[in-house]
Amino acid sequence: MTLPVANTRHLFFTGKGGVGKTSLACATALRLAEDGQTVLLVSTDPASNLDEVLETPLCGQPTPVSQVPNLHALNIDPERAASAYRERMVAPYRGILPDAAIRSMEEQFSGGCTVEIAAFDAFANLLAGSVITNAYDHVIFDTAPTGHTLRLLTLPSAWSNFLSTNTTGNSCLGPLAGLEPNKQLYAAAVAELTDRDHTTVVLVARPDTSAFREAERTRIELADLGVRNLVLAVNGVFKATSPDDVIARAMEAQQAAAIEAMPRGLAALERSQTGFIPMGLVGLRALKAYLHPEQIAAPQTVPGLSVELPGGLLPLIDELEKTRHGLIMTMGKGGVGKTTVAAAIALELAQRGHNVLLSTTDPAAHVAWTLQESLPGLSVDHIDAALEVDRYRNEVLATAGAYLDAQAKAMLEEDLRSPCTEEIAVFRAFARTVDEGRDSFVILDTAPTGHTILLMDSAEAYHREVMRTQGDMPEAVRQLLPRLRDPEFTHVLIVTLAEATPVHEAERLQADLRRAQIEPYAWVIDQSLLASGTHDPALAERGRYEAPFIERVIKQDAKRSVLLPWQATPPVGLHGLEELSRGH
Repeated sequence: MTLPVANTRHLFFTGKGGVGKTSLACATALRLAEDGQTVLLVSTDPASNLDEVLETPLCGQPTPVSQVPNLHALNIDPERAASAYRERMVAPYRGILPDAAIRSMEEQFSGGCTVEIAAFDAFANLLAGSVITNAYDHVIFDTAPTGHTLRLLTLPSAWSNFLSTNTTGNSCLGPLAGLEPNKQLYAAAVAELTDRDHTTVVLVARPDTSAFREAERTRIELADLGVRNLVLAVNGVFKATSPDDVIARAMEAQQAAAIEAMPRGLAALERSQTGFIPMGLVGLRALKAYLHPEQIAAPQTVPGLSVELPGGLLPLIDELEKTRHGLIMTMGKGGVGKTTVAAAIALELAQRGHNVLLSTTDPAAHVAWTLQESLPGLSVDHIDAALEVDRYRNEVLATAGAYLDAQAKAMLEEDLRSPCTEEIAVFRAFARTVDEGRDSFVILDTAPTGHTILLMDSAEAYHREVMRTQGDMPEAVRQLLPRLRDPEFTHVLIVTLAEATPVHEAERLQADLRRAQIEPYAWVIDQSLLASGTHDPALAERGRYEAPFIERVIKQDAKRSVLLPWQATPPVGLHGLEELSRGH
């Protein structure tokens, strides 16, 4: 086992939910502290369980970690910071603008952009040489700013007061409009982040094809923004100890093939590799066992399940089939298997004689690759984000931009280059796809978030109030919100893994959807080792660690739940997808 090498003062760990970035950040911090270095470990992840991992109650100020000299940690809550910032921005307009306008502003400040900026605000104050961080040899950040955040901060109009009075409604740059006083601080933070002598960004990925694709996208995005001191941490590499266990052999072979075939740019990075561990890395004892397995005995036995395991996909598909048409959306964070679940459901419905359109809005999702074969009645589509952005940008400039002076129009054009313009443009294309669900099944892999839906809803309400040209709105867009909120037409499936971070993030997604008046239909727990039948000691013990998260989903989160076992046959192609949908 090798952890990332800390050659710079700042280390940022980034990666999709559930890849183990918190575990690796904590283990790296503990190793440095044991070597006599003073370390500050920082998390701004809303789903962080850093307190639990370190067995220390944390707050927004450095707190000594119990039993670990030289190590301090702090846990900043960006949701709370975003809430305070939202009220600071909206309050001056209460009683001045119409209620619909205030609701539109509140929604604009309620989404992921505001949370990202609030998180970056915390990063910036720590990165730019604050009194807090000057006392430490190393500052380690669990959850780095995304490329999305950095793109926002590099847009010149992000610092313009124009956005605070913008009435087009569809911008995500509004959350940055009040940050002008901190412009120099943020510029210094971005400079520090891109300084390869001071900062290293660790891309954390599990050894599977989809995780490597996601990491490669992040690498390219960050490199384009000037963040080039990147290293790769491959986490959870498994070596089978039971040669007669089908699951163990298959996992080792699949991981080896994924590592061998990883994208060239990713493979060229300096790489560390950590092995598969059956225990959950929660608590200092577990962390020390991870670093010093030869010194510490195996962790205590994990309690078993107190509920019956849910069934597989077939009973769920039987229920969905009764509607005869409509929209089925698989939603969840990257790497949890939503593309596979969407393809398996689409295949089964098509084999039952239904007309099915399988589509995606995710540029990293390869539904055609997942299916690999054609089938009568099954169409595969992809919403081209670049094409839709161009179409949407031209439309806005021809309407809202037609009455602006040169300066305001230039700012609007800059606004339309923001990352969230893509979200809105894709949403409109999504409306056209959903419209086909009137007389067939539309299965969408990666749907717009609840925040996007609310943003469109509040913006449309505001447009109606100020007499904008709503007569030109396509009928598919006009009908979209009612359709998404119609439980007879739309069925949302939340896909997750039986692990802490994916479950916590799925719970946040569900809350977001409910805020948009969309009630999820079912939860799908994917890639379960507990349900796989493995008897390999390491895999079986890892399966037992899934138990509390499976119970949480069944008892607390889901009205209906499905549990899919980890598949020895890769869930790709017609045979692999049939195995997934018709198995356990």
